[in-house]
Amino acid sequence: MKRLAAIYLAHLNPMTDAHKNIISLLVKNYNVYVFPVRFLKGGKEINTRSFPFSYEIRKSMVDSVFSDNARVITLPDYTFFSPFIKYLPPLISPYSWLLRNQIIKNIREEKFVAYTGDHIERLFLKIYGFHPLVARRFEISASTVKDMLYRQVLERKELQVEELLHYKMPEKVVYLIKDNWMIIEKFAQSSDLTIRIMGMKFPKEGFF
Repeated sequence: MKRLAAIYLAHLNPMTDAHKNIISLLVKNYNVYVFPVRFLKGGKEINTRSFPFSYEIRKSMVDSVFSDNARVITLPDYTFFSPFIKYLPPLISPYSWLLRNQIIKNIREEKFVAYTGDHIERLFLKIYGFHPLVARRFEISASTVKDMLYRQVLERKELQVEELLHYKMPEKVVYLIKDNWMIIEKFAQSSDLTIRIMGMKFPKEGFF
């Protein structure tokens, strides 16, 4: 029987144990395509306090955890190009449909499904033709982990790797974050230059 594809659209900022568990469950039955979201302005990725890690670092997070599994593929096609407002409102904007086609263009399999644990996201994915699975939401979020990372900077002013190992992240991801700790230090001290519109978060830079 030919294996189907599963599409997993995610922020992965950073990758948590919940992300790992989701991918691990999917890969039992599907070839899994992981798409960490990117926001580009003039060819440059925009990062903020909400989106601190670059696509390349997040790809490394996924690849390091699933390095022994060729059925997990990380791709950069979940990319918004500035001005980001052109993708709104979803479903109505023709650019949102271009994004949909951009995502599936490198899926090798003829049939695919998508994963989300959110009821509203599932509705949107269904309308876009992603065939979302009925799935439960895992408890720990990347936002919670990110807040803990920033708190470590703000309260201790130095890196405590031992504590990171208890932050619900795969160990290899912890050491990638350690190697890029300057990013956490930078954004812990900054304002969150993101905006939330219609349930979606975008960087303020490049939105208009």
